[in-house]
Amino acid sequence: MTFPVLLVEDKESLRVMLRRALEAQGHVVLEAHDEAEAVQHLRQSRPAVVLTDLKLPSGDGFGVLRAAKELDPELQVVVMTAYGSIQDAVTAMKDGAMDFLAKPVDPDHLILMVERAIAQRRMLSEYMLLKEELAERRGAPRIIGEDPQLRQVSQQLHRAAATDATVLLQGESGTGKELFARALHALSPRADGPFVAINCAAIPETLLETELFGYEKGAFTGAATRKPGRFEMAHRGTLFLDEIGELSLALQAKILRALEEKRFERVGGTTLLHVDTRVVAATNRNLKASVAAHQFREDLYFRLSVFPITIPPLRERVGDIPILARHFVERFCRDLSKPTLRLASAAIDELCGYLWPGNVRELQNCIERAVILCEGDTIHPRHLHLSFAPMRAPGRAAEAPLPVDRNGRGSAPAAGADPWAQIDLSGTLGEAVRRVTAAVERRKVEQAMRDAGGNKERAAEVLQISYKALLQKLREHGVEI
Repeated sequence: MTFPVLLVEDKESLRVMLRRALEAQGHVVLEAHDEAEAVQHLRQSRPAVVLTDLKLPSGDGFGVLRAAKELDPELQVVVMTAYGSIQDAVTAMKDGAMDFLAKPVDPDHLILMVERAIAQRRMLSEYMLLKEELAERRGAPRIIGEDPQLRQVSQQLHRAAATDATVLLQGESGTGKELFARALHALSPRADGPFVAINCAAIPETLLETELFGYEKGAFTGAATRKPGRFEMAHRGTLFLDEIGELSLALQAKILRALEEKRFERVGGTTLLHVDTRVVAATNRNLKASVAAHQFREDLYFRLSVFPITIPPLRERVGDIPILARHFVERFCRDLSKPTLRLASAAIDELCGYLWPGNVRELQNCIERAVILCEGDTIHPRHLHLSFAPMRAPGRAAEAPLPVDRNGRGSAPAAGADPWAQIDLSGTLGEAVRRVTAAVERRKVEQAMRDAGGNKERAAEVLQISYKALLQKLREHGVEI
């Protein structure tokens, strides 16, 4: 296997000499003469080793080092510098560089250093694969996907798993935050301990404290026996607090104390209980905004976000949609004892063209339904029933997408107008996607409320979100049914 080497050097004569020395040893060499060109290669080609001069005509080697580490924290970077700038090289090593070479560069020394870097890279990859294999044997869930963003999340997960730091998983509903939490637990030294999960939005506030901290006999009417809470049950293991943003301020204070002191009292008790529990929290809210609005404690936010990991939504990793879809097809065919079905190319195109406001959970439900409905050996678009994708029925033109204005509101297209032309695509890609997604979300909530006859509990169940989350979305989108 060949490992690409990125060589960043502005002096052409030196760059050519080093490239030839590396190519003579069978290495594939990518060349850049400044920081911008190096960053472009980093994003497009994913080299295994970076050799960069610290002094560049545009930008510098420190910028290349930062970009490399942001893209892949395990990427090996070797800096080259003149004798008079050794202190700069030492600074670069403190910032994450593997080693440095003093100019004039000895080609033999360079080759040895590159081979050492590649060997370290190979050992790290093998270690991660073995660790994942061991975790899977212990029951860890597989994380499906090849998108660079997902690979970066996976690397962050491995780094966090090796520590006992509190981890905050951030991402939209349906992105698989509990899956990542279980994988984190299975990869950690606590893998043999319990994994205890609790959804803070699914339990009434009056009961949540007793669920988390337990209660003593006689603490309240009906407390006939002592009951341990989730913090106790997760001793020497991991406690997963899902939807942490739904906690009341009073309960936030008690959780903060339990996190900081590793001790608490049961409800109705006076004895301090000491626990060794690692906490992983998850939220689909913007907790920084909640802190600014005085809805979430700032000290708890900082305590939870020691190691924040953001899981990308499915619409931002379109290349993973066919991979996930085929994985779910195989799983549900196996569960339903059906021969393995194939996905028609038109079905894959439709899956990839959909925005997936419900993320991986919605895709999973969509594929399960399609497998059940499919009467032949191939899943076609008609089996998918995507609510907001343009669907073509026999003898009927495809439904036009809803025009979206800058505020994410939908409106009826003018007669004869191209509805796509009326979508506001100004700003960044993320801003445009958020506007369209907001319009889709609003229509989905309105439809669920209409189908449920205005019953919010039933609508929340259909949407597979909590009752609190539905109330928030009704307020956010100004939906009145």
